[in-house]
Amino acid sequence: MLGFGIIIPNLAYYAEEVGASPTEIAILLSIYSAMQLIFAPLWGRLSDKYGRKPAILYGLLGNAFALAAFGLANDYIWLFLARSAAGIASAAVLPSVMAYVADVTTEEERGKGMGLMGAAMGLGFILGPAIGGVMGSHDLPFFVAGGLSFLTFLFVLAILPESLQKDVVDEQHEWISPREIYRRTTLESPLIPLFLIAFFSTFSFAGLEATFPLFIKDGWGYDQKEMGWMFMIMGAIVVPLQGGLLGRLINWIGERRIIVTGLLLNAFGMVLLLFSINFTTITVFLTITGIGNQLIRPTNTSWISKQTHIGHGAAIGIMDGFLGLGRILGPLLGGLLYDQSAHPKLVKSLINMSHVGWLYSNNAYSYTVLAVILIIATICLYVPLRNVENSVNDVNSQT
Repeated sequence: MLGFGIIIPNLAYYAEEVGASPTEIAILLSIYSAMQLIFAPLWGRLSDKYGRKPAILYGLLGNAFALAAFGLANDYIWLFLARSAAGIASAAVLPSVMAYVADVTTEEERGKGMGLMGAAMGLGFILGPAIGGVMGSHDLPFFVAGGLSFLTFLFVLAILPESLQKDVVDEQHEWISPREIYRRTTLESPLIPLFLIAFFSTFSFAGLEATFPLFIKDGWGYDQKEMGWMFMIMGAIVVPLQGGLLGRLINWIGERRIIVTGLLLNAFGMVLLLFSINFTTITVFLTITGIGNQLIRPTNTSWISKQTHIGHGAAIGIMDGFLGLGRILGPLLGGLLYDQSAHPKLVKSLINMSHVGWLYSNNAYSYTVLAVILIIATICLYVPLRNVENSVNDVNSQT
């Protein structure tokens, strides 16, 4: 995640130097996620069958080569191909790592374990964007990130033990074919409310991420350096929350309340971005959004791992598939909305209106659209989430 954080402030700017438009930049983000949508469930299932360590190793090595290829690309087609390969490789890593955490923790410790995992990921967002923002060149960060991925590969190869105990897993989970993995994502799945939470939370935040570098550049003239500091400040607040408090909060008030709170904070922060006036206000509002978003994934992963009957890897892989779908559609919508606000032919008459025109000319109205979608999703999923919680409580009381 340190390597991933390093390229965050540079990807959009590097693609722009190559000649990509805002929509084409959004497509780069989306194709990465499309590969995760397709391959994360398969990698998760393979990790259930053959072990977590092999999947992690293949993913890290493939990601290292893909990042280096991205840094060498000099036209949009090669950017597209390298980004696709990185998506396929990275789809093997996070589901397997999350499943590893589920393997080595009890249900009582699961929330704490996922929170610590989220904190470790957050550290990448603290240090990564700050490092990437001061490198100067927009292509260098991709080589550095690729090198870090390769070093992590060597670390896993030499030190990390296998967590999967086949005899225990065989007793607890039913085995399913790769084809059946995708069938489990239909509306008949009892975990579908949790999968949809993964989708909508990622959809909204990915839509923001796709255009945020252009938003702060067009509005205030900020570049990757300022963006790196914004993400570093956000991460400095999120990491202690995830690593020190999230596990306790899950055991105290339950997963459902934390997820709903995270969704509302996410939406609230995006709306506040409309009223940004300088570096400080942008950072504060981005942090509110980041806190809400980062509360959701570890909590949701913990909840899914406690309820699955198809193996930790497969279930978390399916969840990552929904995350991938959110990362496809969110940047596409965000990019299209940003294009319209940056080139407001369709809303030219509104530009002359004082308040509404400011929203369009400031290129921030797309965040309002994403926030409204997130609020509607929260309302629609509130009862299904409560039903999931009640069904778990009923099983526990019977036990």
